[in-house]
Amino acid sequence: MPSVEEELVRRLLARDGRAMTEFYQLYHAALCAAVRRLLRNAHTAEDVVQVGMLKVWQGIALYDPAQGRLFTWAARICCNSAIDYLRTGRHQLATRTGGLDNAGAHALAVSGFQPDHIGVADLLQGLRPEYRQVMDLVYLQGYTQLEAAELLNVPLGTVKTWMGRSRELLGRMPL
Repeated sequence: MPSVEEELVRRLLARDGRAMTEFYQLYHAALCAAVRRLLRNAHTAEDVVQVGMLKVWQGIALYDPAQGRLFTWAARICCNSAIDYLRTGRHQLATRTGGLDNAGAHALAVSGFQPDHIGVADLLQGLRPEYRQVMDLVYLQGYTQLEAAELLNVPLGTVKTWMGRSRELLGRMPL
């Protein structure tokens, strides 16, 4: 007999809208809590989780149960959406303009974004050297995790662990 999660995945793959509603009801609060730790703003976290939920719905075919639980996969998507939000500089504009995606402000942020504008390099200085190095490679220089692992000559799992710990530490740092 399939587990509740397996059945939910099957229904999501079948594009059952009610399954997405169930998914939302099951995981929304936990996903918001995870994203809120990164963004430190409940309203923005809610908006980012909504973007993440849409990505889950659109990308469910990419989910591989052999790689982990559905919640873990969704949490990674939502947290990566939060990091993308921070990296684009939209959070500064959202703070000033009162919205997540003011179209004009978003266009300005993306076209002129420099990581130093939001102090990312300064924030990374508070991390251990190996954490700082992997975060710089992946988030500032645009390497994939696999490419970073090869450049650093460490296993991919180590890069993922360092990135997870870095995000956790960065989420606790005062801005």
